[in-house]
This record gives sequence, structure tokens and C-alpha cells, in this order.
Amino acid sequence: MSKLGNIGARLYRGEVGYDFIGKRKIWYGISILITITAIVGLAVRGLNMGIEFSGGAVFTTPKTSVSASQAQHHAESASNGHQAVVQKLGNGTLRIQISELDTKEALPVQEELAKDLNVPVQDVNTQLVGPSWGEEIANKAWLGLGIFMVLVVIYLAIAFEWRMALAALIALVHDLTITVGVYALVGFEVTPGTVIGLLTILGYSLYDTVVVFDSLKEASRGVTKQSRYTYGEIANRSINSTLVRSINTTVVALLPVAGLLFVGGGFLGAGMLNDISLALFVGLAAGAYSSIFIATPLVADFKEREPQMKALARRVRAKRSSAAKADSGAGEAEGAVQDGEEPQDGAPAAAGSSSAGPRSRPADRSRGRGRPSGKRR
Repeated sequence: MSKLGNIGARLYRGEVGYDFIGKRKIWYGISILITITAIVGLAVRGLNMGIEFSGGAVFTTPKTSVSASQAQHHAESASNGHQAVVQKLGNGTLRIQISELDTKEALPVQEELAKDLNVPVQDVNTQLVGPSWGEEIANKAWLGLGIFMVLVVIYLAIAFEWRMALAALIALVHDLTITVGVYALVGFEVTPGTVIGLLTILGYSLYDTVVVFDSLKEASRGVTKQSRYTYGEIANRSINSTLVRSINTTVVALLPVAGLLFVGGGFLGAGMLNDISLALFVGLAAGAYSSIFIATPLVADFKEREPQMKALARRVRAKRSSAAKADSGAGEAEGAVQDGEEPQDGAPAAAGSSSAGPRSRPADRSRGRGRPSGKRR
């Protein structure tokens, strides 16, 4: 068995483990700090909405030797300062997006671009996106996200319980906030591909959470009928038993997404790959974190406030306290015997003990020398 597999088996059996539940305040603090950073970035920088949401025009040019930075300068100059996004495609063509450009302005910009890039004007393909269409796309994205959240809460409430559903919902909002905040800080363009990536990461995050919740549900069945473990300790064992599985699932999912983001988006310059892969990469990492450090500790917090779980915790503490006292008394008695102390019942020491032997032997020898030997001469 591999070293990682051996660790996973020991975690599953409860032989080793990390106290995730006991240190949950640390994880809550880290999550609050990251969330505040994401919200501040979103408020200060805002989202770079793509042309599909803000409206504008997309110009596709034939193959040209003009660089992307030069084409961006020409596009912003031709459109009187409108923001332009230029991508150099693999076949040498350019894709130029100019936001907030209406139909009347598109034709003069097309002619000016053809002149600056030294290409025929009829070879410059123009596509117009109206702001009303982008607003409709945004509304449908919000509607789809809301429906997804409602269905998730209903499913988890039926399959598990409402506390787990609430914890999973908080974890999903946590993942979305971090991902959107990273988009705002990085400045990547928000496109329909971004929405697809966000919906995809919610599924991955929910999968990790459900795996831990299922293990917790099985382990906590009949929890109030025993007095060995509190609910928080059982929740901690559930996290440790599925920890290696969650790590393996996340790493395997992150590897191809990292390839899309750093190879496809970074070296090949594929815009749509950037939009989807960044959302997937950040969301998968945040989802794995939230399922371990946020969702299950929240469930433990919710459950431990119940009167039954409080009574269970008191029984567990009382049992452990009595066991500790018994072990301490047995240890003191054993130490007293080893140190040579007299027993508690006052019994005298043995006749052949070392404390009496050395003092009696000289007297015995002196009496022996003065006594007749009994031999007749």
C-alpha cells in the first residue's frame, strides 16, 4: 500500500486525525478575512463585464501582422475612447471587442479599423450586441443561480436535515463570493463562459460537501445512546475519514483546469478558456476548502446547541472525568508500592526486609561467639 493510502486507511479507522472542529474559529476567521477582501475588491474595482452583458460590437479582421496592443490602441482611437479588448487568434486574425458601441457608431469604426490595420473594409466582419440582449442574459443567469440554490436546499433538507442544508448553502455562497471577488481583483472579463464556470463549481463544491455529510449521517446515527464521543468529535472523525478522498478528487479535478488556465489561456491566448478555467480553478479550490473547514464545522455548531447534544456532552465529560480519577487513584497506589511505602492497612514489614536485616545481623553474630559450641573435649 502506498504511503498516502496508508495514511488514508489510518484516518478512516480513527487512528490518526486532525482536530478540524476544535479549531473551527481559526477557519471561520480565515474565511471571513478572504470574503471581506473579495467584497472590497468587488466594491472598489467592480466586475469587467463582457460585451455580451454590456452591449457593443465585435470586429473580426483577416490575418494581419499588427500586434494586439497596437490594434487595441487603434480601436480605442477609432471609437473615441471606448474600452476595447483585443485577442490575437491562432491563425493570425484579430478579434476586437468594443463595449457600449451602438449601430450608428459601428460602421465608422469598422472603416477606421480597416484603414489603420491596412486590410479591406469588406473583410472586417462586424457583429453587434445590444445592451437589452445582454441584460436578458444576465437576468437568466441570476434566475438559474437562484433556482439551483433553492433545489440544493430542498434536496439536502430531505436527504439529510435542515441544518446541513443551511450549512451547505452558506458554503456555496462563500465559494461564489470568493470566486467573484477574484474575478474583480484579477480583472478578467465576465462572459457567459464565466456563468457556466460558476454553475459548474457549485456542483463540485456540493459533491464534496455531500460526501462528508453522508459520512457524518452514518456515524452520528444513535449518537445520543452512547457516552463515548460528543457530536463535534464524531463530526471531526467524519472529516478525517473522507479527507484523503476529498483531496484526491480536488487535485484530479484541478490538474486539467490548471492546464486550461495556464497553458490554454496563458500561452495560446484563448479568451473563452480564460473565462471558464479561472472560475473553475478558484471555485474548485474554494469548494474543497469550504466542505472541510466551513460546512461540517457549521453543522457541528448548529447541532451542539440542541438540548440533547448538550446533555450528551455533559455525560461524556462526566464519564471521562470519573475515568481519569480512577486512573489517577490506581496510578498513585501503584507508585506507593514501588516506592516501598507501608500498605494502608498497617501491616508490618516482612521479617527479611532490608531495613531490619542489617541492624540484627551483628547482634546475632556476637551472641553466636559467646555461646558454647556443644562439643565435648
